[in-house]
Amino acid sequence: MAASAMPLLLVLLLASPSATRLASAACASEKFPAGRAYATCEDLPKLGASLHWTYDASKSSLSVAFVAAPAAPGGWVAWGLNPTGEGMAGAQALVALRGSGSAAPAVKTYNISGYALGASSPLEFPATELAADAAGSGGKIRVYGKLQLPKGMKAVNQVWQVGASATGGAPDKHAFGADNLSAKGKLVLAGSKAAAGAPAASPSAAPEAGGPAASGGSDSGAASSMAPSGGKSPNAAASTAGLSAPALLALALVGLLATV
Repeated sequence: MAASAMPLLLVLLLASPSATRLASAACASEKFPAGRAYATCEDLPKLGASLHWTYDASKSSLSVAFVAAPAAPGGWVAWGLNPTGEGMAGAQALVALRGSGSAAPAVKTYNISGYALGASSPLEFPATELAADAAGSGGKIRVYGKLQLPKGMKAVNQVWQVGASATGGAPDKHAFGADNLSAKGKLVLAGSKAAAGAPAASPSAAPEAGGPAASGGSDSGAASSMAPSGGKSPNAAASTAGLSAPALLALALVGLLATV
């Protein structure tokens, strides 16, 4: 590979989703109780939250652990899937309210139709194994559950939220700051990858041309979309296609140092 091409490759690699995840993997340090382990985790980009999950495609079951700190002591945290849209309305949510004293947080389910939540309601996705604890670092609550999803679901919109208080066992309205309103994204089940900030297409809508495919689940699509420009030959990029992200980064750094 020509030395002059190495700085460009370094920039492309550092900007790739793979490099971003390698540089930020705080969720991997979360220690769960015995018997709770998850295949994948993702640091969500808003509200200091993370999601841990295992998707069993053969059974269409999704086991999750959502980790976040309430906006204030005595508050609540929530995570859910929205098969109908990008926001809270229509979300099938798990909500955990901070327990009093040493009591474990209470988990409730909500089929959300608006911002005022009252009594708990059943979800469209059968939910089992619901539990929560307050053993997370920094006052975080960890919400556990298992959802039975429709057969063939490959991607679905996800939302998450935190609130400062609860009244009568129901969560009060959350703040409407920029982070609160941006706490949504896409959970890609096929390939066990999550992409926050890119809502999934609804079941009846096809992805926009050139946009992220709802059934995507690997970083190969994102990497291949960053083709060389300005008359550069694609052969150099093609020759590294079989290497892992760490190996590519190391190769790029060696090339960059060689040009100094």
